[in-house]
Amino acid sequence: MTPPPSKVAEKASTPQGACPYVPPENASTPSSAAAPAPEPAKPGLFARLNPLNNMPFDLSNKRAEQQSQDLPLERETSTIPKGDGSLWEYPSPQQMYNAMLRKGYTDTPADAVESMVAVHNFLNEGAWAEIMGWERRFARGIPEGYRICARGEENANIALGTAEDPFDTTTWDEKDIPPPKLLRFTGRPTEPTPKSQILQWLGWAMPSKFDSNAPFDRHDWFVERCNEKGCEEVRYVIDYYEGAPEPTGEPVFYLDVRPAVDGPRSAAERMVRWGTDVWWRASGGVVREVKKAEEARKKREEEQFANSRNYN
Repeated sequence: MTPPPSKVAEKASTPQGACPYVPPENASTPSSAAAPAPEPAKPGLFARLNPLNNMPFDLSNKRAEQQSQDLPLERETSTIPKGDGSLWEYPSPQQMYNAMLRKGYTDTPADAVESMVAVHNFLNEGAWAEIMGWERRFARGIPEGYRICARGEENANIALGTAEDPFDTTTWDEKDIPPPKLLRFTGRPTEPTPKSQILQWLGWAMPSKFDSNAPFDRHDWFVERCNEKGCEEVRYVIDYYEGAPEPTGEPVFYLDVRPAVDGPRSAAERMVRWGTDVWWRASGGVVREVKKAEEARKKREEEQFANSRNYN
């Protein structure tokens, strides 16, 4: 997911990477001879990368020399808001193909890129939907999050108005606080998360209960969360897993999205959401809900029967 290229402000007097202190141009030198003019500094790797997503600013949309067919140049707009209020844009199939060539994947078939882009966009929308679920619960703090989560995930989705579509990426019913925004993100595929490593160890120890497959990718997304106290940055960790394909051959993917444990509050959010759901189920909360609904149904039927007898 790559935002449109933007320009980075340049400071002519202080090149990137220079020390904080730069001597004035008219400073005296110990030698009377004129000092040779320094060679212009070459931009380093990080100067060529967009700090919002660690992707090159000049992500080409031109056809590659070895390309076997034309690819679409249009970019799809996501439903994910940026820090400035606009929406993030996904790379075009041509940009995706060029990016893969740039990373050394020269055997990528051009006719498969459009499908790859569709999967890429779908997974990112799913990741944002998961983040929205966390933000709907905890944007106002731990106590409000506990109140929403106390009766399990299903009832929480009902309370939030997302029962029909828990993966809704746009609904935000909080009128007095703005919805979350994705400020920036970065891929970290070579840095496994502690949770994914623990799951792998459990998979090796108990293969009948846990899957030992490692995630094929990891992202860190930095989200702006606002409430009555102001706005702050919250880091989310996303592990991408590939599951067994459908009988039709369609690929299956799983996302594990959660706040990074950067402090006690994010750890508490994870404990509240997962712990309350486990406790609700283990303590018979679902059974109690079903029993209560059955009693309410019988009461309505008895009232309807009594009313029908009165009319007769």
